[in-house]
Amino acid sequence: MSSSDVVLGPNQYGKAEVRVVRVNRETPVHTLIDLNVSSMLRGDFTDCYTSGDNTRVIATDTQKNTVYAFAKEHGISTPEEFLLLLGRHFTAQDEVSGGRWTAESYPWERIQVPGPDGTLGAHEHSFVKSKQEIRTAALTVQDGIEHLLGGFSDLTVLKTTGSEFSGFPRDRYTTLPEAQDRIMATDITARWLFAAEPGAPGPGSPDEAPADFDAIYARVKQIVLEQFALVHSLSLQQTLYAAGGAVLGAVPEIEDIRFVMPNNHHYVVDLSPFGLENPNEVFQAGDRPYGLMNASVTRRDAPARPDAWEWLGGFC
Repeated sequence: MSSSDVVLGPNQYGKAEVRVVRVNRETPVHTLIDLNVSSMLRGDFTDCYTSGDNTRVIATDTQKNTVYAFAKEHGISTPEEFLLLLGRHFTAQDEVSGGRWTAESYPWERIQVPGPDGTLGAHEHSFVKSKQEIRTAALTVQDGIEHLLGGFSDLTVLKTTGSEFSGFPRDRYTTLPEAQDRIMATDITARWLFAAEPGAPGPGSPDEAPADFDAIYARVKQIVLEQFALVHSLSLQQTLYAAGGAVLGAVPEIEDIRFVMPNNHHYVVDLSPFGLENPNEVFQAGDRPYGLMNASVTRRDAPARPDAWEWLGGFC
């Protein structure tokens, strides 16, 4: 095959997984934010790939250094706002037409210590890492349009009742019994698409405040947890859709929310060989294989924005 028979397809390049920890020491009570940032640039980089001409290539090391410098110069308030700063900085350069910037935010909680009166309170500068979930953010800039996503991954939840699964088709390969009362457990990964430019002043008053990304994050997480707990579930799919609909109903800044949810199976152990009954009390936690649910819940009038999700693994 000659060189004229092949062309360069879609491409991007950058620096992956830049770990940056920013401590704010402005008061005796320190704050800490711990991010894992990736920067991927898009533009006309054909000559770099086809002939090794690096004239238009912003070094990946420069992208890494920009993350650290911006953490100092601008601080880090939320992962969403930090990605907007990075994206707007790089796309202002002639070599860059767009890109994708992602972040994982690892949560730390203040260690509780006894005060002078013996009651527990938060220590000013000592933290313990939380393992509940990982906050995520992603920014894609394509054709001059910003697509900003918030989210979280690995939020592990379980309910011991209030879930069933029955009425599904059966054939010669079906062995799964119908269940009217089962454990339902999953690791929720969610990403939500903000309306255009949520970090910028809105179309109304020029003094309109930017979006409160921390408040939105806390609200979405609480709604998802509430729906998991309160909905009597006929399937994990039903719970997923209920959670998405509740989020869109309560958070107008979001136009699309997408979930990835594995079904973490728990199987009732047969204790009859030991002369014991097991009325849904002793379970074997399954590992593999597992069911996997992946769906989006979108406002009916929301515009299609496929660029927001392209190359974002795991999401439909």
